Amino acid sequence: MGETDIRCSNQEWLDGVYEKLLVKMHAECERVGTMIPYSPREGRYHDLDGMGGIHNWTNGFWPGMLWQMYEATGEEAYRRAAEGVEERMDEILEGLEGVDHDAGFLFLLSAVADYRKTGNEKSRQRGIYAANLLAGRFNPVGNFIRAWGDGMTAFFGKGDVSGWMIVDCMMNIPLLYWASRETKDPRFAQIALRHAKTAQQYVVREDGSCNHIVGFNSQTGEFVDNPGGQGYEKGSSWSRGQSWAVFGFALSYRHTGDVSFLNTAKQCAHYCISNMAVNDWLPVVDYRAPEEPLKYDSTAGMITACGLLELAEHVGEHEKRFYTEAAFKILRACDAKFSNWNPEEDSIVDGGTYFYHDPSGENTEVPIIYADYYLIEAVLRLKGKALFTW
Repeated sequence: MGETDIRCSNQEWLDGVYEKLLVKMHAECERVGTMIPYSPREGRYHDLDGMGGIHNWTNGFWPGMLWQMYEATGEEAYRRAAEGVEERMDEILEGLEGVDHDAGFLFLLSAVADYRKTGNEKSRQRGIYAANLLAGRFNPVGNFIRAWGDGMTAFFGKGDVSGWMIVDCMMNIPLLYWASRETKDPRFAQIALRHAKTAQQYVVREDGSCNHIVGFNSQTGEFVDNPGGQGYEKGSSWSRGQSWAVFGFALSYRHTGDVSFLNTAKQCAHYCISNMAVNDWLPVVDYRAPEEPLKYDSTAGMITACGLLELAEHVGEHEKRFYTEAAFKILRACDAKFSNWNPEEDSIVDGGTYFYHDPSGENTEVPIIYADYYLIEAVLRLKGKALFTW
């Protein structure tokens, strides 16, 4: 198939998916409204069904989907539902101990998206307040934003977690870059920059693979260990963590102009592309796990595709095609294997896996809300209709 044929095929797929997305999201918006979903049961979303209730880190993705659809279509139903969810999320800001490093996921896609689109001053205040909470987690001797809280000790079976940073936080620090511009206070951006530099040094390996968790002595800032996280084992390559790195470092380049971040994003992207290229462009849960049992994580594919499209915006025209074509291959492969376009059922993308070692199986290859968000962002980016939320 020649280059022209590939472009025509991709455009035909994109146009078809967009039309299905309009139908699916219209139906979901009517059913779900201001509920805050995570994963459907028997084809239907239920309110606050994820871990952590109102504080669950995934609760920004539904309003993020709604704002993206409002940007693309102008339909007021999306705006009204998104605003209703945002008001419910005030409870998160009132319970301060429930806010951790994921403040960006929660409030960039809800309050900050609202402010960017409508100029709502109350939404701006929510975003700045959330940024202050995120900045307050910065460890100045180690130059990192602390991950999670002590409750994760039981989850991972580890000891002291007060010195942990994780790759996921690269997607949260854009909240700090935004807050710096809004308040004209450089401290927010300085914290984000120092965290990203630490992640460059300790999270990303020479071959472009990534650690999920890096542990430091919280009193001295000295490196301690890189314990295993949500992937197969210590030293493995958890695919969603890889996707956070691709997108997160590309965004840090966007916000700072530091070319080293662009190069790191490329390094991580090439690692992801090479691994998915030998697996029919589908993301397994861990790129360094045994071949059997075969476990997929569609969320990693959707996030990686968005990261590649972000990268494509920051490279020359002849390099751009490499990242765009890879994004198309991932999106099309995942759509063919995982998508459910039935408007009578909630959720689009099946096949999401929360962590590799899930003894219950309840979080292995299931629909997860953030797969849908990143699919929508990727499709709307390719259509030139996306709201920039990061």
